[in-house]
Amino acid sequence: MNGSLSASEARRIVLAAQGFTRARPGSPGTRQLNTTLRRMHTLQIDSVNVFARSHYLPLFSRLGAYDPKALDRLLFARRAPYVEYWAHVAAFIPAEDWGLFRFRMDDLRAKYGGDDTWFGRNRETVEWVRSELAERGPLRPAQIERDAKREARGPWWDWDVVKEALEHLWMFGEVAIAGRRGFERTYGLAADVLPPAALETSVPRDDAIRELVRRAARAYGVATASDIADYWRIRDRPRVVAAIRTLEDAGELTPGTVEGWTTAGRPAKAWLHRDAAIPRRVDATAILTPFDPVVWFRDRAERLFDFAYRIEIYTPAPKRRYGYYSLPVLVGDDLVGRVDLKADRAASTLLVQSAWWEHGAPPHAAERLAEELRAAARWQELESISVSRWGDATDALAAALPEAARHEAGSREPVALAPDEPTASVEA
Repeated sequence: MNGSLSASEARRIVLAAQGFTRARPGSPGTRQLNTTLRRMHTLQIDSVNVFARSHYLPLFSRLGAYDPKALDRLLFARRAPYVEYWAHVAAFIPAEDWGLFRFRMDDLRAKYGGDDTWFGRNRETVEWVRSELAERGPLRPAQIERDAKREARGPWWDWDVVKEALEHLWMFGEVAIAGRRGFERTYGLAADVLPPAALETSVPRDDAIRELVRRAARAYGVATASDIADYWRIRDRPRVVAAIRTLEDAGELTPGTVEGWTTAGRPAKAWLHRDAAIPRRVDATAILTPFDPVVWFRDRAERLFDFAYRIEIYTPAPKRRYGYYSLPVLVGDDLVGRVDLKADRAASTLLVQSAWWEHGAPPHAAERLAEELRAAARWQELESISVSRWGDATDALAAALPEAARHEAGSREPVALAPDEPTASVEA
């Protein structure tokens, strides 16, 4: 770079790096799913299931309507090519990358595995859970808990304690996720889940961080050091900066600035990856999950798109500004609005609970979003669409969807979460 990029150039670089300049295939299959997953390097998981679970949406945003069962086979099958770990929080990664996170497993064990921790105080419980997996193979927590109660091992044998032991063993790398039943995890010893090559690889800390920095920089196209660190939630800033300098010396990253990106009132330093393309234009239309790499780091989303974004699941209903689970809307190379979607499966209807425009939404944004909503309804096998009256974009959207019904804005009321386990809360 060795200079300054305009804000528009930065947006186009980022969207190209994330795959939004590629034409959607007519019938996306396993090859396209793998290509997209490899471009992002990781796929964040979230248990909320109002419209579609979060890990399904980035593939739809980039590829259009694909068969979710094909993704399930890649992610959840026994000996699948992908596995869950604490990458960008709980996320899928290629199974072959397990060893890249050995430093994080070691850090988590050092933090949460000592004698004065829950793990240390419950070693008998942990050992029993470990032995169950060794003897019986991968199990769901409920299977271990049920059998433990039947054997009357003691008052500590309840689901919460079994689950806690499994989660610790997973964080430490002893256990891996062998699949899911519904959305409930099945846990197995890592040796029973991962290919031998993945278990045999343990990348030294500095080498692992340098490789993760390289991947984050390539996935973002252009980024600050904070952006790059956040991609993998790496807290060790000195090592991140050292890795950036090494890659800069090697010619993989070029420093510069981006219009509007500042730190303490001064231009922020940014790096352009050598593989980054600067397309003349980006003409994408997509609905994004809150956990898409394009927007998951909220500070970066505001710098890139002037898009102040917070999900409002835990905001009291009367105080919600945009809705329970609003999704950013991409048109062209900008985020032009947000929609709060819900799949009413009993009525086979996609409910647009609210819709809002951002600054500078182009005149054709309603028509573009309407077509994307039609595609989203077909993808989710919903027969109809209904648009509420909450939000400054709803009337234009309803006009662009003449076949859609209208409903009153009941979306200010809380929408129940699916009865799944909560997303893990421990960060490295």
